[in-house]
Amino acid sequence: MNQPIIEADAATRLRIVDCDIHPAHKSEATLFPYMEQRWVEHMQTFGTHIRQALVGQLSYPRMTANGMRMDARPEVGPAGSDLQMLRDQHLDPLGVEIGNLIALSRGGMEERNPDLAAAMSRATNDWQVAEWLEPEPRLRGGIVVAQDNPEAAVAEIERHAGDRRFVQIIMSTRPAETLGTRKYWPIYRAAEEAGLPIGLHPVGYSNGKPSSGSGWPSFYFQEHYTFVPGAQALATSLIIEGVFEAFPKLKIAIIEGGFSWAPALGWRMDKHFDTFHKEVPHLKRRPSEYMKEHFWWATQPMEEPKRPADIVDVIDWIGWDRLMYSSDYPHWDYDDAYRIFRFPAEPHQREAVLGGNARKLYGFDA
Repeated sequence: MNQPIIEADAATRLRIVDCDIHPAHKSEATLFPYMEQRWVEHMQTFGTHIRQALVGQLSYPRMTANGMRMDARPEVGPAGSDLQMLRDQHLDPLGVEIGNLIALSRGGMEERNPDLAAAMSRATNDWQVAEWLEPEPRLRGGIVVAQDNPEAAVAEIERHAGDRRFVQIIMSTRPAETLGTRKYWPIYRAAEEAGLPIGLHPVGYSNGKPSSGSGWPSFYFQEHYTFVPGAQALATSLIIEGVFEAFPKLKIAIIEGGFSWAPALGWRMDKHFDTFHKEVPHLKRRPSEYMKEHFWWATQPMEEPKRPADIVDVIDWIGWDRLMYSSDYPHWDYDDAYRIFRFPAEPHQREAVLGGNARKLYGFDA
């Protein structure tokens, strides 16, 4: 794991926006102060109800160190649960001006009980405010919603929509149904009305189905790469099921789903558009046009081909104005902002990727 490069001259420090920082709960009881007592008692008595066999255990196949940097573990609690350690290891040495929190754990996205899911989502967002956003002004939150309870999800979006500390809406990448399904459209309507992007970041086995289309992976090495076909399926569903025709101002951020696959998917959908268009007459443009207009992409994990120019061709296709830096702190495959450019890039392109594009998407300079 690369240690951050500390810039000696503050005048040369880049204006960095990190689009993927993971806060963690110190314990299972962390959310209890933000929940009604009946839900605290429910969780203490029955636990959660998620769609996987290994309830309360690490998902199979197991991740090395639970996917975390060993040096990011404080004396009390798991990696990512200590704000001061986040400052010392990441925000301060890299000079991160703004960091987006992606709260994935116990946020209700994977919960089968719809009312408990709503309570967990609400508690997670209040926890972000109290323990992260208020004490650290460099951080921004994502409104975690229980997407399979759309009514509650919309209410949660509306509850925080006026709070500029929240800059996007976090939905599960493994929902009960494809994200283009009309069941989820009320969430997109609320997002569009609030002017907030949807952030899609891989989560656990929340729908109870294998992450691979051919079954359960045998090794985490395999599991890690299911993030890519999963992201492809999400993008395909949103585009072909007509979400962007219904909500033309909706914006999607693909976070930790890679991006080198985007041109190939766009080409494939475009090739078959003439053949299948009669089946989906609601699409008024070629699929790749929706992709280029409505999607943004986070850098981590950054693909690194042997020929650096190959990744430049990919970025040229998706647009240099659509790629945003993300570290994935405190995970072991963390990316340092000062080391991600192992390919040719002009100074204005570096500045756009490391901060400018995120500032525009999330309205940080507005």
